[in-house]
Amino acid sequence: MIKGKHFYQGGICFECQGDGRCCITRGRYGYVYLSFNDRRRLAKYFNIPLTEFTAKYTKKTNGLYELKYNSKDCPFLKNNKCVVYASRPWQCRTWPFWPENMNSDVWVQEVATSCPGIGKGRLFSASEIEDILNKKSDVAGVIVRKRS
Repeated sequence: MIKGKHFYQGGICFECQGDGRCCITRGRYGYVYLSFNDRRRLAKYFNIPLTEFTAKYTKKTNGLYELKYNSKDCPFLKNNKCVVYASRPWQCRTWPFWPENMNSDVWVQEVATSCPGIGKGRLFSASEIEDILNKKSDVAGVIVRKRS
């Protein structure tokens, strides 16, 4: 396997299997940042005003909106299924192509071993993956860590 970020130069096959493993923090606290469009889409899903959704389901930290967690796992995870799947946040839509995952060691040791969708479905080209990674910081205003 090619080390570093170039391990995906030939692309990666992925298709969500909907088992909710990515929604479980694997013993660490999870953060789901929400853009304005994410909050608007989720408010529409719940058929409530944006302000009500924001007050009920989010908190603002360092100028960014994130989901409130009452436990370690996503509040929209019920019986290992995402109850807001069609309206899920952009951050969730882009799993597993997150900057912190796009290192060969992390990919092999954590992502590929925990996500049953890896190696299934359509091939995401390296340029598509790079586009997702580059858009990541634009969506929620999150400053992302450099990939190695």
